Amino acid sequence: MVRLASLLRNEYTAAVRCNAARLHTDVQPLNTGQFTQTSPTLPNQYEADWFLRLYLKLKLPKEMLTCIEPDLKALGEATVTSIHNLHLQCEAEPPWLEQFDAWGRRVDRIHTSPAWKEQKKISATEGLIAIAYERAYGQYSRLYQMAKLYLYSPSSGLYGCPLAMTDGAAKCISVAGIPDYMRYAYSCLTSRDPDFFWTSGQWMTEKGGGSDVANGTSTIAYAEGDGYYALHGYKWFSSATDADMSLTLARVAAADGSVNEGTAGLSMFFLPTRKDGGDLNNIQIIRLKNKLGTRQLPTAELLLSGTKAQLVGKLGRGVATISDMLTITRLYNSLFASSATRRILELSKAYSMERGAFGRPICQYPLHMRTLAKMELQTQSSTLLTFELARLLGLEESGTATDDSRLLLRLLMPVAKLYTAKVAVGVTSEGLECFGGQGYIEDTGLPAMLRDAQVLPIWEGTTNVLSLDVLRAIEKTKGEVIKAFTTHCQSMLSKCPATSSKNSLLTAIDQLSHYFTNHFATSHNKELLARELSFSIGNIYIGVVFAELSAAYAEEKTLQVSLDRWCAQDLLPVVTAVTSEPDCAVSSEEDWNMTMRPFDK
Repeated sequence: MVRLASLLRNEYTAAVRCNAARLHTDVQPLNTGQFTQTSPTLPNQYEADWFLRLYLKLKLPKEMLTCIEPDLKALGEATVTSIHNLHLQCEAEPPWLEQFDAWGRRVDRIHTSPAWKEQKKISATEGLIAIAYERAYGQYSRLYQMAKLYLYSPSSGLYGCPLAMTDGAAKCISVAGIPDYMRYAYSCLTSRDPDFFWTSGQWMTEKGGGSDVANGTSTIAYAEGDGYYALHGYKWFSSATDADMSLTLARVAAADGSVNEGTAGLSMFFLPTRKDGGDLNNIQIIRLKNKLGTRQLPTAELLLSGTKAQLVGKLGRGVATISDMLTITRLYNSLFASSATRRILELSKAYSMERGAFGRPICQYPLHMRTLAKMELQTQSSTLLTFELARLLGLEESGTATDDSRLLLRLLMPVAKLYTAKVAVGVTSEGLECFGGQGYIEDTGLPAMLRDAQVLPIWEGTTNVLSLDVLRAIEKTKGEVIKAFTTHCQSMLSKCPATSSKNSLLTAIDQLSHYFTNHFATSHNKELLARELSFSIGNIYIGVVFAELSAAYAEEKTLQVSLDRWCAQDLLPVVTAVTSEPDCAVSSEEDWNMTMRPFDK
């Protein structure tokens, strides 16, 4: 074979020379150029994140931070080395479905990458769920957990998604009082032992569902005795289908087969995904979803045909029970978004020091640095909202929350989720642009970051759905949630030195209060401005926490720059809209005519 290859090579060379002689030209070697681009190298992600470290230093007791910091540093290093390699492997080896074996037997096996399975082990040993439920640090346990997840998530190969649902399931079970039949499952969900640790799915969405689970859920639960139910239905989206268990919604059938409609008919159920022998729990995996992004994550359509399940919470209280899960999963969504913006920003910064153009590194061009500075400000703002939510949740779970802090958590949860998700998509897109053409090349891993970011405004409620949830929070509490918000913000600012930015924030708070007094209560078009209202609340709160940080670290002039730049923008888009269009902006009829009129013709 070697000799044959040599003969063929000699014949090819002779033919080339003959053609070259005939054409009176010389064959020149291919010139590929001497320039190569240097890929960005990330440092330890905890040590390099000065902003996160300053926030934790302010919010955590000194002795606690001293105790946990070695753990954060170790994880910060692993996320750019060993764990990051697993992340890349998860992306390169997406899950696939084997429905039948070679002999025609239906098996419905989801095959995942070995790296995906390794991420599960890492999640257990790092205590990424356990920390929140061990509560070794009381009200600060959630902050510690979120700090680790913030470092881990961008290198998790999307394993953060099953962790979000696992945490949400543990929360639901703990609030329900951990009935005896779920005690084992709860211990698995919150374990540090890789051989014992479980993850959970969250199977809520059906073909007619989406956010409208009250009217979109058609799965029926039939009582079988001894506390067991048989579920029959079709689940349209089931992320992390390889999980060990799941929580799902279904309607309980009465003895005559009738079911209640709307929210009153829904109950929450716990089901193991497999029977004791290892077979699926009367579940058929119809297909894996072909998604724009999050391809590392197995998401499937499922048919439940007599799936054995047990009740979580009270009958007919499924929607109320799911709210505990949504609190967790929306916090995680904010965490995914803020950590994704930090990662793409750090990559862009590292690349700016390596990439040369027109004789110097691009980090020496003022316009490029201004772009990175804007990305930094947006990243900081998302980080503040995310960790403030974790702080408030920690107060609630430790029993130290005041009525006002509970109201604040209720208001800020949807605000943070919608705000951070929108920022993540924009910053990630800008980050890819910082790499020029390389940002569009799959081999760099950068396009996957944009695809994965695009799911964040969709998971756990779209921007419009969450904006309406903000309205519900205000109306259900009869405005008490806004009073708690303004009182808290004013109290925080009272401890800050007098600056023009502080004055801007105080003015914005007064204008927001004026809006609620003079416009919100009487407006029949308040839904039209729900987005603007949500972003206004977010802008003010972010500014207030920036002010708190700047006051605490007066020597850190960069924080004052962040505060001033933040307050220089339009903090109150809702007031701007009302002021510029006193009749509460565009009417629904005008929106319809502008959008749909061409289709009427």
